[in-house]
Amino acid sequence: MILIKNVAVYSPKYIGRKDVFVSGGKISLIDDNINFENKKIKIIDGSRKILTPGFIDQHVHITGGGGEGSFSTRAPEITLTKLTTAGITTVVGLLGTDGTTRSVENLVAKAKGLKEEGITVFVHTGSYEYPTVTLTDSIKRDIAFIDEIIGVKLALSDHRSPNVSSDELKRVASDARVAGMLSGKAGIVVLHMGDGKRGLSQVNEILEETEIPLKTIRPTHVNRRKELLEEAFDYAKRGGKIDLTCGMRDDFTPGRCIQKGKEVGVSIENMTISSDGYGSWSKYDESGNLVKMGVSSVSSLHEEFKNMVNELDFSVEEALTYITSNVAKGLEVYPRKGCIAEDSDADILLLDENLDISTVIANGKVMVEDKKILVYGSYEQM
Repeated sequence: MILIKNVAVYSPKYIGRKDVFVSGGKISLIDDNINFENKKIKIIDGSRKILTPGFIDQHVHITGGGGEGSFSTRAPEITLTKLTTAGITTVVGLLGTDGTTRSVENLVAKAKGLKEEGITVFVHTGSYEYPTVTLTDSIKRDIAFIDEIIGVKLALSDHRSPNVSSDELKRVASDARVAGMLSGKAGIVVLHMGDGKRGLSQVNEILEETEIPLKTIRPTHVNRRKELLEEAFDYAKRGGKIDLTCGMRDDFTPGRCIQKGKEVGVSIENMTISSDGYGSWSKYDESGNLVKMGVSSVSSLHEEFKNMVNELDFSVEEALTYITSNVAKGLEVYPRKGCIAEDSDADILLLDENLDISTVIANGKVMVEDKKILVYGSYEQM
């Protein structure tokens, strides 16, 4: 049990200076003044801190991305403390280009391992390719019967994508939608969007021809080029949800893109931010040869949040929504996740006056305290 005293609470909406009591992995009570005298209750002084929901990163290659420069370029699996020290208490894992040497089985096993270590983990079946790689040989069965699986991944408009037909894309989206309905999950299609000229045209085509809801298809990396971003804004204005990736430069950072989106009438609830952590980034020459690559960091989510507040004049409230409540609503796990409220999961961050992460609580357990790691993953201290 934990009692956080006299802390400025952002739910992400600012609700004032409160006491917050955590018990049984849940936020049990929020009030102006809570007093318990029990040696079993851990007391945390929040008087110089702000309290926020734990970050939700919905696009992380938890088993490692990469591999596009041969076997030696495969990125390693992520570790628990890479996530917790970045303020991430809920993560969604997925595969990338490589659905050949990596598998959905491995992805689910990694998710289960991270859950055992203390955080909340969901995953998407599939990868860039089609026919879709799955665990049960069926998108529907994967989503319906595997607890961690909430959707499916596919790539479009990329030289590494499978160039699916419109009928194939319809089938993937329909299967995800129905499986989500049957299992009470989001049932979404996360579309890796590449640099190709077709952009979102194929998505718009199938949505016009079918009754598939806009919320089913979630384009990500939409801030990689101007034309794609403009298409994404149109999609979001119609009610679709779009995801902006950290690590882009200049006018394509998530914060700057959100500013542009608001200017053209996009609802802030239809935009989210993710890190693409442990996924590889790559540059190719005009002949398609790989010339440079690296691996993205999950800490970019927190860095973008700070940049939005400190450099772009976003309020703390608004900047938080794109990495907490908006994401949780899109994944259909709100208000269990993504907010500070009674009966919500106790996924809590304490930030200092510089918005740096001081303390991380995941499912009611203190993982990081005063910037000191308390809980390590199974093999992190070897």
